[in-house]
Amino acid sequence: MRYDEYRAYDAVGLAELVAKGDVHPTELLQLALDRTAQVDPSLNAISLLMEQNGKELAQRADLTGPFAGVPFLIKDLGQDYAGYPTSGGTGPLRKVRATRNSIVVQRWLDAGLVVFGKTTTPEFGSKAITETRTFGATRNPWNTDRTPGGSSGGSGAAVAAGVVPMAGASDGGGSIRIPAGCNGLFGLKPGRGVVPSGPVFGDPLFGAVSEGVLSRSVRDTAAMLDVLSPPDPGAPYAVPRPDRPYRDAVTEPPRRLRIGFTHAAPQGTPVDPEAVRAVEQVAALLESLGHTVEPITLDIDGRQLAFDFMTVWTASAAAELEQACRVGHASPSDFDIDTQVLAAVGRGVPAPELMAAHARWNTYTRALADFHAGHDLLLTPTLAEPPLRIGQNRTPAPAETLLPPLLRIGAGKVLARTDFYRNLVTANLAAVPFTQLANITGRPAMSVPTHWTASGLPLGTQFVGPTGSEYLLLQLAAELETAQPWFDKHPPEPKA
Repeated sequence: MRYDEYRAYDAVGLAELVAKGDVHPTELLQLALDRTAQVDPSLNAISLLMEQNGKELAQRADLTGPFAGVPFLIKDLGQDYAGYPTSGGTGPLRKVRATRNSIVVQRWLDAGLVVFGKTTTPEFGSKAITETRTFGATRNPWNTDRTPGGSSGGSGAAVAAGVVPMAGASDGGGSIRIPAGCNGLFGLKPGRGVVPSGPVFGDPLFGAVSEGVLSRSVRDTAAMLDVLSPPDPGAPYAVPRPDRPYRDAVTEPPRRLRIGFTHAAPQGTPVDPEAVRAVEQVAALLESLGHTVEPITLDIDGRQLAFDFMTVWTASAAAELEQACRVGHASPSDFDIDTQVLAAVGRGVPAPELMAAHARWNTYTRALADFHAGHDLLLTPTLAEPPLRIGQNRTPAPAETLLPPLLRIGAGKVLARTDFYRNLVTANLAAVPFTQLANITGRPAMSVPTHWTASGLPLGTQFVGPTGSEYLLLQLAAELETAQPWFDKHPPEPKA
């Protein structure tokens, strides 16, 4: 098989070729490894190459499952592979090997996927960009001066560049949808509990985190949801599945839907005209397909939502940093300065304040449920602007020098109560203000690659559904994929 033939198939298609004996898994793996060698020097998307592991899997005679023989990359955060480290984007955790597979990784292996590496992520998945002190900057294959997003940025870059047709991802504040939007990919964040986490964490970030994939085709994500969504006896709760496989959704058109749209940022921050155009164009496409589409205003205080999200996020960052220091035999100064700041703020959050912020998540959940009582889906931009330039959100060098000594004397507690910090939260979420709502409320949401800017950068649109609407979202995505295909849109080849 030639590389152009490899790229012409999605994961389902490659698995079908393997099943028929038209191609061997070792041949597919070599194509993926060759592509890695070609593009990763310019993208920096793979944090750990597991080439020998991939070769051993590809050579197994008993390789079975719906994706048997397909090359695959997993995210270097929360997706443990026994015998290999899960760095979480950090230096200290690169030395710590996992003792067992996480549930999603085991299900990927049981599905026959050939895992040959891990993809880059910001430290602890805490940013919408993928840039770290340990691994450097991961770049967008559509324009290497731009970010592929985060926190599943390495997976997004690798899939968009054609290393693999699909890769592991996760989403605690937009980390599947943001890279999908940045890289011209499809990304579905399943609803709370649909894909079980574990065994180390049962309900990470109070249930805001979901595991999934980034893909070039809707049917790959649909078929993967069938693999990942069976209930786990050790999970905090079980979520009912539809009475038919998710894979069937791509062949069954959706009913005519009532869709409400907005391109106003919840926090009141600016939205780039390209993001506005992306929503308006897909709204027109939806109307041409027979759906009812209308502008709406959500009855949600977006600024308060951002602060309530960040209160929980910083408290989680403090716990993660403490655990990483203990396991990795490290000190806070061994981590990125942004991680240190988040953790310092989180350590200053009193328990009553944390619980009050989390309790207000219910307010937003109820408000979104009220919206869905009259509308099937919510449509927004995925991103408020095109993918950011590399280094655009980097902490200024003077602050990197001044902050560590201040944090050591407990300034994080004071910082969290200042207007400076509140404005900083708003500014840091300004590029990605639309995605956190689905995490807080536990609703499924997806980013669909419906728009490219005048300069050729992807800019996805987001759909948020009510509880249990994964099947409906996949139906609509497949309809859009047929009406306005994106599978054959490729970024430029890397310069020699």
